[in-house]
Amino acid sequence: MLFTPIRMGALTLPNRVVMAPLTRQRAGEDDAPTALNALHYAQRASAGLIIAEASPIAARGKGYANTPGCHSPAQVAGWRLVTDAVHAAGGLILLQLWHAGRRSHPALLDGALPICASAVQPSLPVRLPGGAEQPPVPHALTLEEIPLVVEDFRRAAINAKAAGFDGIELHGANGYLIEQFLTDKANHRTDAYGGTIEKRLRFMMDVVAAVTAVWGAERVGIRFSPFGYANDGGDSTPAETYGAAIRALDPLGLAFLHLIEPRVSGATDGDLNAPSAAALFRPLWSGKLIVAGGFDRDRADAALAEGTADAVAFGRPYISNPDLVERLRLRAAFAPYHRATFYGGGAEGYTDYPALAG
Repeated sequence: MLFTPIRMGALTLPNRVVMAPLTRQRAGEDDAPTALNALHYAQRASAGLIIAEASPIAARGKGYANTPGCHSPAQVAGWRLVTDAVHAAGGLILLQLWHAGRRSHPALLDGALPICASAVQPSLPVRLPGGAEQPPVPHALTLEEIPLVVEDFRRAAINAKAAGFDGIELHGANGYLIEQFLTDKANHRTDAYGGTIEKRLRFMMDVVAAVTAVWGAERVGIRFSPFGYANDGGDSTPAETYGAAIRALDPLGLAFLHLIEPRVSGATDGDLNAPSAAALFRPLWSGKLIVAGGFDRDRADAALAEGTADAVAFGRPYISNPDLVERLRLRAAFAPYHRATFYGGGAEGYTDYPALAG
């Protein structure tokens, strides 16, 4: 089933192998994508669907240096290089819209404080060009400011359309702003945007309404990490919180739900005793479901056969295997990636991984 087509909203994927969004910090001037980024994505266009790396929706949404944004004319033009290259190679590509929220630092924000649902300081440092630093206590958004951030998402959705993407994914995972409103770890509000699970959902639902008004629900997906601890995320009752979020989203007709399973590579990545997110939440979701988190060919086949997922996203294997679909098809070995070249730099470790010979 991994190599059979599937319809997701308005998109028909030629196979069920999805390239997961991967932050690589290789944007050019003004945080605009370049021809190097276009080559990188075009090399991977045999994926059934590419979800491009997280793209800040506004200057204050940035969480790392050299991440390609979607809020300036230069960035839109840069992303058009990417989408044109991917489409010329026969691929489909979405843009992941991202606001880092409190997972940032004034050094990345021209001196401004990061924002959050509440003034709750993260406990983990932020990676900066000069080394990791502890982020400050963030600015808690006021009721008057929240609609302005929602508007940033709407404008970024318009920009993604102008850049030629086939749709968008909202980044609701990994401890960033949408998750910061969803979870009780970062959201201590007692107004219309916090206090109960239903109120904590409101920001997410406002953003979804804003971007689906631009794209239509059939070209919008959303990504969650229900049992993840990345970037100081997490919730005291994740099954209840994300169950409520998925129930609220289900009637809207989104193109897909994208769930990250707890990773096994480190205790800070997720609750290793948690149930499978896909198995737990599949009964609540009537649409298409993408699952991610350390999958290989056999685990991917099993998830599809069991019906717990409709497609499988691969992250790190796509760093070093531009022809991942073919390697999966042939059960060929994956080329190893070089961790030292994950973030920043140029072509090395980005566009120089070869495809299979022959």
